[in-house]
Amino acid sequence: PPHATAEADCSRSAETCESCRIRLSFREERSFEVMVLCLNLRHIRSARSQKHSIRVRFMRIRFISAGGTIDKIYFDQLSQYQVGPPGVERILQDLPLNFEYVVESILRKDSLDMTEADRDLVRNAVERAVEQHLVITHGTDTMIDTARRLGGIPSKRIVLTGAMQPANFHNSDAVFNVGFATGVVQSQREPGVWIAMSGLVFDPWKARKNREKGIFMHEP
Repeated sequence: PPHATAEADCSRSAETCESCRIRLSFREERSFEVMVLCLNLRHIRSARSQKHSIRVRFMRIRFISAGGTIDKIYFDQLSQYQVGPPGVERILQDLPLNFEYVVESILRKDSLDMTEADRDLVRNAVERAVEQHLVITHGTDTMIDTARRLGGIPSKRIVLTGAMQPANFHNSDAVFNVGFATGVVQSQREPGVWIAMSGLVFDPWKARKNREKGIFMHEP
């Protein structure tokens, strides 16, 4: 299927599987087991028919928007920028993507205004998500604090990203960062939390933001 990754442990050869039938039995979390049954008559007659299995898991990513610069829009009446709808939604909607995704907006705040209760809200959204791969767009000033708050959630691969300029700006790093974070979250084999910024992947407990340079750096 077009939106799937596959793991296969089939050892059949082309010679023993010239004719096959595929039986699909759907299971939870959008994964299913594909049972490939050898129907080559030569092997059935000789009682040497083989059964092989291929496990295919659909990849769906949940993007959670928590506000921050990436979502900021110009509010003309007040001549200032305010946090608006999810910038990630605007980035993704016009792209030819080969994976399924859903966008959830839970906060529209500058990250400097976020409280511990807000971080609990983010954690609750991650915990109740049915998806195992999540990208969180977040303000950069307290992104590290929220990432650390998300530690220890089982079965979830979580990547936080954001932007130094609003997604609507032509020179914004938002598109690059969202694409980068999407690749990072799909490549993680084990559950955990990471930050994807400045073209690098960071452990939240070993990262810091360099405000003068506008980049994230590894903490020595």
